[in-house]
Amino acid sequence: MTGDLPRVGAVVLSQGTRPVELERALTTLLAQVGVDLDVVLVGNGWVPVGLPEGVRTLHLPENVGIPEGRNVGAAEVRGDVLFFYDDDCALPTDDVVARLIAVLDADPQVAVVQPRPVDPTGAPGQPRWVPRPGGRDPLRPGAVGWFWEGTFAVRREVFERAGGWPGHFWYGHEGVELAWRIWDLGFVTWYAPDVVTNHPSLPPTKHDVYYRLNARNRVWVARRNLPWALVPVYLAVWSAITVVRFRSARTLRLWLAGFREGLMCDPGPRRPMRWATVWRLTRAGRPPVV
Repeated sequence: MTGDLPRVGAVVLSQGTRPVELERALTTLLAQVGVDLDVVLVGNGWVPVGLPEGVRTLHLPENVGIPEGRNVGAAEVRGDVLFFYDDDCALPTDDVVARLIAVLDADPQVAVVQPRPVDPTGAPGQPRWVPRPGGRDPLRPGAVGWFWEGTFAVRREVFERAGGWPGHFWYGHEGVELAWRIWDLGFVTWYAPDVVTNHPSLPPTKHDVYYRLNARNRVWVARRNLPWALVPVYLAVWSAITVVRFRSARTLRLWLAGFREGLMCDPGPRRPMRWATVWRLTRAGRPPVV
């Protein structure tokens, strides 16, 4: 860190479809203390208007998808640490970002730190918010094999060395890939449940594109990042899980179409993780076949 305060670049991605939530997100972000914030809002197919003072904006004429939109913001924002923040989140206290930075400062091996999302209305949280299989142990801190992308901090240097977000994924599993590549660099991702962020407890929208991209990107993550010996194991495990989860024949057809697309289309550059990383992820509770 340089200067009197940690320099943090906050990236907010929005299509402008949630103005009330966006206002709350930006208001609570700008209220953060103990950090030098540079806030950039990326209008993903939307011209940002009516935003608070202190928020810089970028307009993308077309929706380029979530990971690429975040890449655009990361390239524009200034800071030694990047803070990615969904437009429907809110920070319940003014020290959330500073406390996340403190976790990074305490251990140079930690490259990513994720807070604990809580629905402000008291509704039960989503299992996907807790980066452990089945959403277990939501109050236990520690190293985890992946992270929830809605709100987290990452060291910029590590983010860039990992290659940033896989922009062509559009939506789905981009966080798994980023986590795996960060672990393969020798760092860890950390879950800090004592730091709380707010997010509405809503399941991901299940539409046709969701099922297709979910399947395609699952294949791409394996092809791009796993040793070849683990690729068929990973895909077999997730195929079995999908058959159990999806009861609808139509849904399975959509998923299979995406799975086929993942096998047939170029996933982009391959950078398989080391076997030592496979073991480290396994010890952290997320062997890279599940």
